[in-house]
Amino acid sequence: MLLGAHLRRLREAQGVSREDAGWEIRSSESKISRMELGRVSFKERDVADLLSLYGLDDEEERGRLLTLARDANTPGWWHRFGDVLPNWFQSYLGLEAAASLIRTYEVQFVPGLLQTEDYAREVVRLGHGKAGADEIERRVGVRITRQQLLARTNPAQLWAVVDEAVLRRPIGGAKVMRSQIEALIAATDIPNVRLQVIGFHVGGHAAAGGAFSILRFPDPELPDVVYIEQLTSALYLDKRDDVDLYAEAMEVLCVEADPPARTADILTGILRDLDG
Repeated sequence: MLLGAHLRRLREAQGVSREDAGWEIRSSESKISRMELGRVSFKERDVADLLSLYGLDDEEERGRLLTLARDANTPGWWHRFGDVLPNWFQSYLGLEAAASLIRTYEVQFVPGLLQTEDYAREVVRLGHGKAGADEIERRVGVRITRQQLLARTNPAQLWAVVDEAVLRRPIGGAKVMRSQIEALIAATDIPNVRLQVIGFHVGGHAAAGGAFSILRFPDPELPDVVYIEQLTSALYLDKRDDVDLYAEAMEVLCVEADPPARTADILTGILRDLDG
């Protein structure tokens, strides 16, 4: 997606049509469109030919973009879990890994990026009750590996709003929930994590329709993507009107929820209720 956005800007700056660009790489206008949207893999030779067509003679910039082309074709870490991951979720993992900001609202489970291993295992068992032990552990491994993006050198920012029901639902029993809530309390001290709770006292609210996430990317040319997971598939929305509606709902949620500064106290209170 990042490389495609760069190629589109270069093409438009030179006034080159998609049809002419397709001709240059022995392909079609639709292929150029798919490349610019990041929906197909890249041949390094094609990228080099397009850069020449677009008049890019800065060797340093050419080298950076050609490196980006090679990186774009490198399978992500999640591909080794391809036997237990549907294609539609692998697409999400790619977007999540590239995102600079992840905003998420959850109504049933703790966000995957903040789940403990034991909690994640219980959630996986709920959705894959017939799976063998090895498959369960591989699925748990995916969730735990995902969390590395919060601790990498250039970490993603996570802003999560969770319904109070998430914290009151005893997934895996009291012991698992106690550890999970303790982990969430610890997460409130992570600089790139913001966590809010929307309490029962709020009643109905802007996102009563269900959980969703909004992903934002470091390149301002890339549109935000709304991700809505369903039982056997997912929706990816990037049209401006759709994204704006979800962004508005998220903003209202953040206002209606208790402020982040109160989250640790709220979680501590729920922990006391569990102990009681």
